[in-house]
Amino acid sequence: MKTKVYAGTGALIRLILRRDWLLLLVCVVLPALIAVVTAAGFNQLYPTAASLQTFVSETTSVPAEIVMLGPIYVATLGGITAWRCGTFSALAVGLGSMLFVIRHTRTEEEAGRLELLDSSVVGRQAVLSASLIVTLGANVVIAALVAGGLIAYGLPVAGSVALGFSLAAVGWTFTAIAGVIAQLTESAGAAKGITAAILALCYLLFAAGGISEYNGLDWLAWLSPIGWMRLIQPFASERWWIFTLFIGSVIVFTVAAFALSARRDVGAGVLRPRPGPATASSRLRSPLALAWRLHRSTLLAWAAGFALYGAVFGGFAKTAAGQFTSSPQLTHVLARLGGSAGLSESFLAIVLPIVCVIAAVYAIMAILQMHSEETKVRLDPVLATPVSRQRWATSYVLLAAVGTAVVLAAFGLCAGLAYGLSAGNVGYELPRVLAATMAYLPAIWVMAGIAVALYGLMPRFTFVSWGALLGVILIELFGTILQVNQSILNISPFTHVPQVLLGEVSVIPLIWLVVAAFALTLIGLIGFRRRSIG
Repeated sequence: MKTKVYAGTGALIRLILRRDWLLLLVCVVLPALIAVVTAAGFNQLYPTAASLQTFVSETTSVPAEIVMLGPIYVATLGGITAWRCGTFSALAVGLGSMLFVIRHTRTEEEAGRLELLDSSVVGRQAVLSASLIVTLGANVVIAALVAGGLIAYGLPVAGSVALGFSLAAVGWTFTAIAGVIAQLTESAGAAKGITAAILALCYLLFAAGGISEYNGLDWLAWLSPIGWMRLIQPFASERWWIFTLFIGSVIVFTVAAFALSARRDVGAGVLRPRPGPATASSRLRSPLALAWRLHRSTLLAWAAGFALYGAVFGGFAKTAAGQFTSSPQLTHVLARLGGSAGLSESFLAIVLPIVCVIAAVYAIMAILQMHSEETKVRLDPVLATPVSRQRWATSYVLLAAVGTAVVLAAFGLCAGLAYGLSAGNVGYELPRVLAATMAYLPAIWVMAGIAVALYGLMPRFTFVSWGALLGVILIELFGTILQVNQSILNISPFTHVPQVLLGEVSVIPLIWLVVAAFALTLIGLIGFRRRSIG
């Protein structure tokens, strides 16, 4: 009888592969491509062992690099490649794995399609089983492609295999965690929010472990799967036994996911939502108020997370200089940056683009909530009232624009306050850090404008907005390494943001970014007014 609950798993696997083969292809090829391109870029820029050692000594010992990427354990091409692409590839693989599982479990269940499947010959656990199997299998392919690509390029076999399977192991772990999350809540949006929060927490523990290597608290890295990946040390010691931590976590979370799935009702979550009031508040009389009511929990969660990040990075910025000035490897780096104050400001200047790219994720998600409302047929009842299309869409655009500003302000205020307290001059440092953070707001608005334009003109292709953000991330991460032409670097709106903390003050680029964001948004709103709903 127990086998009946898994009936139809094979058919569902084939269905998932047929629906999402292109998405899976991109997701499994991209990490391998990034790894090989990174190796090729560093090999071109630093062709000798001496130049690699110089790079490690003079560049990657900067505190900001250690916080964001972890230390380099060996000054070889393989070690630098694993350091440069490992962390961000792990974040991408982990996030993609979690969202893929949520997409084929909780999202399908919320839409009512899972209930139709359960009424057929498909078993109760077949959907969860198929989702986990496909996602776990995709991570195996990622491991094979990353390892194979690096081996073909000429890097050591052991290190290449360790890097490839460490990425897959991160993906496996977050896949199993997503299986549990899918059972907890009735809302796919809430499930995605929980996955993002867990991934952010894991990265924060990883970063804290990197910071704490200098004060005896490096054990924090052991609390995060991303930290486990770093501790495997591909191309250095290759500590294979750490994979047992991944395997144990996958088993525990997978068993928990199936146990929770068997004990809850279809369409319900383990965590039951609180019943709403019998009558709506008078404050819900406008589409903006409704959009705020639906989105406020997400905004508050993002703001709280960014505030926490700001406090951590801002508090460390000043102490970084005192921890690293004693290193002879940083003597001429500090001279170039202008002493310890320059090092602190350089730390924040390096962190800000990464933080603001993450904030762009929030902005795009807020915009694409319109597409979710439309596809789930919740837009039609709203438009059946005196509410116009333009008023409804403008409400979401305004919420996304203001919400992004709130998220950035939370980071800037907390980072500036923490940095100012450590520097002993809050009144001077807080406004500077806040201004440097908010300078990225127009660039994020451009990314949101792309999402609005796609939704208004071609709603079936709204996923391209995520592709645009991925392109921006690749430019930011690898543009300098590969010495990409400036015309390509200029494609990223973040390239045009002045580095306020480093003395770059120019309003003209920000004005042009605002104009571009407004134009894209206007195009999207006009397109939405003219096209058919649904």
